[in-house]
Amino acid sequence: MQSGIVTLIGRPNVGKSSLLNALIGRKASIVSHKPQTTRHAIQGVLHRPEGQVVFVDTPGLHQQARRALNRAMNDAAANSLHDVDLVVFVVESLRWTDEDQAVLERLRGVSAAVALVINKVDRVTDKSRLLPELERLGALRDFAFIMPLSATKGYNVQVLAAEILGRMPEGPPLYPPDMIVGYDNVFLAAETVREKLTRLLHKELPYALTVAIESYAVEPLQRGPGEMHRIGAVVWVEREGQKKIVIGEDGGTLKQVGTAARRELEKLLGGKVFLQLWCRVRDNWSDDPKSLKQFGLSGD
Repeated sequence: MQSGIVTLIGRPNVGKSSLLNALIGRKASIVSHKPQTTRHAIQGVLHRPEGQVVFVDTPGLHQQARRALNRAMNDAAANSLHDVDLVVFVVESLRWTDEDQAVLERLRGVSAAVALVINKVDRVTDKSRLLPELERLGALRDFAFIMPLSATKGYNVQVLAAEILGRMPEGPPLYPPDMIVGYDNVFLAAETVREKLTRLLHKELPYALTVAIESYAVEPLQRGPGEMHRIGAVVWVEREGQKKIVIGEDGGTLKQVGTAARRELEKLLGGKVFLQLWCRVRDNWSDDPKSLKQFGLSGD
């Protein structure tokens, strides 16, 4: 039996969350076309007869870290590089940026082996451009292996899973066989609501909001088998103008978010969900260490 811990690292918006979800076969990390969506180090567990891999999806490492929230996200990503068996550096095909270079520099001091995954190759129309890119990136450092893939299309995802599992050390499983994600339903509910907000809202607003669960109760259904999950969640923003946007005209935006989140949570939880949402203002919460700690966004 083989088992180990693998960190997925890279700049924002290269597809780390999509890759995690594809590797473990279910949604563990929220996905959005907007960068810096992931704020926590999120665990997803791959179970195979021959072993187990615990993947850690990290916030994208970015150079612009002016606010306390950005610094906390960078710290979460950097801390996940320690005491792991393999680091998977994820980049976007045919798009190397200064932020990719900064991640590469940060990886120079990592003791674990580092593999390179080149994501989004399905977007490359001229496939003849891929081989020169593989050669160019391969010369940047001594990578354990290099693999092009498409997380969203599934190309080479299972090949990557087999390659990673084969490199894990001998050892017992780290998690029980029925555990796919390394967090509880309270965290799942908050992240699901935040994902729907991030997808629906535009411009910079998604980065000025967070979601906190105020109440979570599970009770038997009054009619028939199954459970009812009663969830109360607060969307926190930084200004009154942002609150108006989140709520929308006649409460339409918040209702739309609540409906989408409830439907997804019912699929993920396998039961009925009663979800109530409120929106409140806390000035400058994303640059306030006390607020970050209260919302679970600080490493303290």
